[in-house]
Amino acid sequence: MALTQIQIIQSLGEAMNWLERELSWGVAMAEQRHLVGRIGELYAALMTSGQMAPETNQAGYDVVSSSGERISVKTTTQSGPGGHMSFNSNTLDQVDRVMVFFLNTEEMQVETLLDCSVTEAKGLFSKVSSSGKYNLSLSKLRKITDPIRPIKDQQVIAEADYKGFTIRELESGSILVINDTDIEPVTKPILRKISSDLGMPIINSNGNPMNTRQLGSRLIKQLQLGV
Repeated sequence: MALTQIQIIQSLGEAMNWLERELSWGVAMAEQRHLVGRIGELYAALMTSGQMAPETNQAGYDVVSSSGERISVKTTTQSGPGGHMSFNSNTLDQVDRVMVFFLNTEEMQVETLLDCSVTEAKGLFSKVSSSGKYNLSLSKLRKITDPIRPIKDQQVIAEADYKGFTIRELESGSILVINDTDIEPVTKPILRKISSDLGMPIINSNGNPMNTRQLGSRLIKQLQLGV
């Protein structure tokens, strides 16, 4: 049965909440592969106003867009420089479009690494392996998706200071923590420490740890009140 757009949105939210809860309980990411894949497929269906493939484990593709494109969807949680995604060379003739996502489990957000026709994607594939698979390097995709607008060019919409740190919220929603003049590469531990200093909880209304954007935005508002 076809899903309405609101059903897809609800299913995506429920799946991400469940994954966040499982991870907070200490369940290994290796045991979440099916759920991670489902999140990517729902996200692709939402982006394309489409539907999930008519058959479970449909050969070649996972989603059908509103214009009828058959889409192969791959989702990774790997944030390091290595890794690859594999595609079955025997079923690519049943695919029109390829979408690859990175699921950032720290921030619980989906980021697009690739969205193109299967013809364009083939130009990025390695040669077919002995197992009949094409491999697609994740590091190659991350070079393609470098930010179009550098952080320094984005507008600051709110900021607050705390003991030598400046917390800034950018128009994109990103949170920066600046120590004197240096941008901290990892911000969440600092935001959690400041929250602890101020006696503020770091758990959201769903009972899950707040992400960087939630922590930063809330801290800025609290510090601006002079607390």
